[in-house]
Amino acid sequence: MAGFEEPSNQYRDVDMLRMRSGNLTTEGFNPCEEAREWFRTECRILVIGAGGLGCELLKNLALLGFGNIDVVDMDTIDVSNLNRQFLFRASDVGRSKAEVAAAFVNARVRGANVTAHNAKIQDMSDEFYSQFNLVISGLDSVDARRWLNAKLASLVQFDDDGEIEPGTRIPLIDGGTEGFKGQARVFLPFSGACFECAISAFPPQIRVPACTIASKPRKPEHCVLYAMETLWPAAFDRPIDKDAICDVSWVMERAIERGAEFGIGGIDYQLTQGVMKNIIPAIASTNAVVAAACAAEAFKLATGTAPPLKNWAQYIADGGLNVHTFEYARNPSCLVCNRAARKVFRVSRAMRLAEFREMLGDDKSLQLADCSIRYNGATIFLRNMPDTLVNLDKTLGELFEPGVTLTVSSRTLPSGQAASVALEWTDAL
Repeated sequence: MAGFEEPSNQYRDVDMLRMRSGNLTTEGFNPCEEAREWFRTECRILVIGAGGLGCELLKNLALLGFGNIDVVDMDTIDVSNLNRQFLFRASDVGRSKAEVAAAFVNARVRGANVTAHNAKIQDMSDEFYSQFNLVISGLDSVDARRWLNAKLASLVQFDDDGEIEPGTRIPLIDGGTEGFKGQARVFLPFSGACFECAISAFPPQIRVPACTIASKPRKPEHCVLYAMETLWPAAFDRPIDKDAICDVSWVMERAIERGAEFGIGGIDYQLTQGVMKNIIPAIASTNAVVAAACAAEAFKLATGTAPPLKNWAQYIADGGLNVHTFEYARNPSCLVCNRAARKVFRVSRAMRLAEFREMLGDDKSLQLADCSIRYNGATIFLRNMPDTLVNLDKTLGELFEPGVTLTVSSRTLPSGQAASVALEWTDAL
């Protein structure tokens, strides 16, 4: 609103919590002017994602008085975003989500300082992430959330006694929505469960049989998958960019042609992008509720006005209204927060490497999709190394000795991190 200014006491109600002790305040709570000044001028918050959840988060955090907020999002605004991502207007279509959202909040909330980064989270350096006191995720991709969780865990430093060095542990607040359901979660690296500990709560993506996609499509989604997984690799020697309008449009056009062959209609841009990104329709009210819970947790962690969530709040509104909290237990075999963890697979020597890679992707506790495999310093399979493709048809017995431990990396793990996977044979020599 042009010319609008917040009143001088714009944070009066927030200060009622921030400047007075109470029964819920934590041990480190310090109701003084210095603490309030730190909150306004020095505390740094990183918001990942400027979509439906991210727009709500940026608004909430700015109105709470967080004075230094950064937002990272690689996406651009599409007309389909306008019904729920309220920081955007029709004139913003095609522009960077992060930049438009930051500019809107800065103009609307007096004293707000939101800095935009139009980039992939994987492109940001360790030094970038290390400068923040809190990270809040509003991502719609499980793979990206796993990557972020592992990245923050990798930044934690330990002294010679195995204790965490002060200032190196960055809390992660994770928000997620799916239709009328959502959750807010608080993860403190190496203290309680992390995102990876709960990965089995996210079932692996259901795969459509390749024969259905290739020869007997029955749904519009099958045509999109055929264009994306078969026609694109044949036409281009680069990965598909699921956020690029030109790439999505190309897939849509090929899918329409495919659908015409089999009498299948109903293929448009929105459906194509939804299939490519595995998008579930978003509900604005769910975004608002979950973002409010995440912002409240950020405020508690930054000020000590109340203990943070331990560690999961679930919101369900598709059959009434139900909100409950519970503590998800830390997984002693977690590949991220248990640095010595190793997963053991009992497999046949006759299993082909291609089948084993599918097993790693389907395993609920790992979900290492499209993984690369190394053994004893040698690369056994890497998609970008053509010489290793021949190994996919070889059996595990041909490739490995009994009792081996493999190093497995995936797009869900930050560069340089990998999982340890041991093999035990189910059949004798």
